[in-house]
Amino acid sequence: MANEQPATLGALRASGYRVLPVREEIRKNLIANLEQGVTLFPGITGYEDTVIPQLENAILSGHDIILLGERGQAKSRIIRSLTSLLDEWTPVIAGVEIPENPFAPISEQGRSLIEAMGDDTPIAWVHRDERYGEKLATPDITIADLIGEVDPIKVAEGRYLSDQLTIHFGLIPRTNRGIFAINELPDLAERIQVGLLNAMEERDVQIRGHKVRLPLDVFIVATANPEDYTNRGRIITPLKDRYGSQIRTHYPRNVEDEVSIIDQEAAQLSQEGYQVVVPDYMKEVVAEITRLARRSPDINQRSGVSVRASVADYEAMVANAFRRAVRLGEREVAPRISDLQFIKPALEGKVEFETVEDGREDQIVDRLIQGAVVAVFNRRCSITDLEPVIAAFKSGISAETGEALPVSHYQQLLKQVDGLSPAVRQVTADASPAAQAAAVELVLEGLHLNKRLNKDSVIGQSRYRG
Repeated sequence: MANEQPATLGALRASGYRVLPVREEIRKNLIANLEQGVTLFPGITGYEDTVIPQLENAILSGHDIILLGERGQAKSRIIRSLTSLLDEWTPVIAGVEIPENPFAPISEQGRSLIEAMGDDTPIAWVHRDERYGEKLATPDITIADLIGEVDPIKVAEGRYLSDQLTIHFGLIPRTNRGIFAINELPDLAERIQVGLLNAMEERDVQIRGHKVRLPLDVFIVATANPEDYTNRGRIITPLKDRYGSQIRTHYPRNVEDEVSIIDQEAAQLSQEGYQVVVPDYMKEVVAEITRLARRSPDINQRSGVSVRASVADYEAMVANAFRRAVRLGEREVAPRISDLQFIKPALEGKVEFETVEDGREDQIVDRLIQGAVVAVFNRRCSITDLEPVIAAFKSGISAETGEALPVSHYQQLLKQVDGLSPAVRQVTADASPAAQAAAVELVLEGLHLNKRLNKDSVIGQSRYRG
């Protein structure tokens, strides 16, 4: 624990403690974790063979890092998780504005304190979570925010403008001995980028026309959208050149990874007395909707389609299933194909459409839903095995489905439509009425989308026929 550590500079020196530069500290801990087989970035899915090896190489190389990727690709989460590679506790000079290496202070305040107190200089122990700073780049950011500004109160006290003690330091100096992240780097104004470059490369800061030598020990990482980063004029060339490793992130490359992220991130809707069960194929449908959206010409691909879209769609789908169960007095909750219509507010708020015509957005989302349903149906079902169901509808029978219908209605359909019960067993082994209702809708909608059944739709309800 921190309170068991040396409390003065003399005691720290006597303990033999060695303070490593931040990059060496992170490298040392990365190597130790690799040797022990520790999972380095828990909660990051789908990057095991792509992004994470590149990140490990960059850290081992001591490079400054920029993560390039569209929104919702876990860039910020990766950067925040880098703090796990810092020592749990690290010593700094107590009472100093900048976190200081006690053996090599860089600020006038730190040097003066050690000169006055010597080995009695008090030491504070800082947890690694406190050694992280982050700033979203916006056009209104100033040098004062990132680097610092002359404090007029200190000037009024009689100090000279050239005196380092007149400076009120910004976010980067205050993250000395730690990790600082700039999100959306190209949005920084060019003059601020120059200040950032000075802090990274020249190890000095220039404030109000006077230069202060400040050899900061900060691991500066950044994120950017690839389009902004590569367009000429969005980032100054010297700063771009300063980042040793530019690592491209990406969206999940398969449905399984997308579903894993949904399971990990989605809020769990639970209430005493209700049992919520989401069939695997419904999760797949939600994931497939997002994957199709990422390839749709009707959706702006420059801004990307975040994994957060999958999570929000899933939560909206489950919420409508829950609302139905409450309304109908049912205790089992299982989302159905008909619940997918209620993801539109969630999805439309997460993507940018290429068209702005009224009503077109709903049509685009409908096509995405249909494409996702037929893709999942075709992976799970064989139309040849469903010929008895098709034959039953050709004989003149019809079936109604809808998001407001009770599970008892679907139990009747299973009895009335020849071949439907075996078809449902192809889809799910869950014998609960709610799960079987969901499977009935998948079978019927899949057959319709494969042009084996006709369908008439009104708001909230559908009628399938031969």
